[in-house]
Amino acid sequence: MTQSTRRTLLQTGVAVAVAQALPRAARAQAGSQAPQAEPRFEPQVGGWRTFEVTTTVAVADAKGATQLWLPVPDLENDYQRSLGDTWTGNAARARLVSDRKAGVRMLHAQFPAGEAAPTLALTCGVQTRGRAVDWARPTAAREDPEVLKANLAATELQPVDGVVRTTALAATQGAAGDVEKVRALYDWMVANTWRDPKTRGCGTGDIKVMLESGNLGGKCADLSALFVGMCRSVGVPARDVYGLRVAPCAFGYRELGGSPAKLTGAQHCRAEVYLSNYGWVAMDPADVLKVMRQERPEWIRDVRHPLIAPVNKALFGSWEGNWVGWNTAHDIRLPGSGAAAALPFLMYPQGQDDRGRFDELAPESFRYSISAREVTA
Repeated sequence: MTQSTRRTLLQTGVAVAVAQALPRAARAQAGSQAPQAEPRFEPQVGGWRTFEVTTTVAVADAKGATQLWLPVPDLENDYQRSLGDTWTGNAARARLVSDRKAGVRMLHAQFPAGEAAPTLALTCGVQTRGRAVDWARPTAAREDPEVLKANLAATELQPVDGVVRTTALAATQGAAGDVEKVRALYDWMVANTWRDPKTRGCGTGDIKVMLESGNLGGKCADLSALFVGMCRSVGVPARDVYGLRVAPCAFGYRELGGSPAKLTGAQHCRAEVYLSNYGWVAMDPADVLKVMRQERPEWIRDVRHPLIAPVNKALFGSWEGNWVGWNTAHDIRLPGSGAAAALPFLMYPQGQDDRGRFDELAPESFRYSISAREVTA
């Protein structure tokens, strides 16, 4: 069997598997006359999946010395582990470096002024799997007190006082214990905020502006940041986890997966909260809001809708393992970037030359692409 034939068979198999996983309602819309049934969205802890994620950058018409910074998977835990990173290109120097404050790792490549067409290709090997908390089995959790302290602190765009705390206190009034507080804030997010498809990229995460303006629309970096900031403001450690969708959703939700061949716009920010009897627990109210707004042509506002109810239930405590996390860092200063402003987060490729920083949300002009390949035995 040739490599081309094998690839075709694998792609066909994946397509069939995804089609079979589609909710009956979704298949009916595609032309089937089968009776509609409530869809199921039930991420579970399963076997490890192995991915190779490749980011390729080709800077056109560089002016002066050029630098690139690419995120790498920088999480090691019970749902993700790294297998190593390799890179090629024409950089004079390329190495893994860390932001001094946050400690987050990234690939930093430097090109001399005489290089008019800098190129860099980074391939990251990573294994990931689903997460699902068992609410019926609480057990005392342990974490480094300094880690918990850091995940209660304010960041530049995520204050934990003022309007953030006032809003969170009102949302959690009457809640007893950390689980009830988080449940109240999760429900508040789904009821009061919304996915705004017109927001550029994943948003900025400026939660004070969101609350003071009353404009509670945004994308995942905004919505996750607001949820995390409010959790922190009422004493529940929480953090944003910045990453990338690398495979289709196994449950048939179009908006909760990505095409592995083109992941340039597949960045997604999730959230975690630390609960005293469960440890770090997965949360993703932003994806509930995405399904409500974009899974169907019409905006579904009722959380009890049969398409929304399974997602709303599952994403309070679980994630699907079709996503790779880069890091949990905020307020990042790119090593070697001089006086350039700090980044609120590192989820996209970054670059600059003598003209200044490139626009990471314009891959057509910055000229980068991202793809993933699932490695099977």
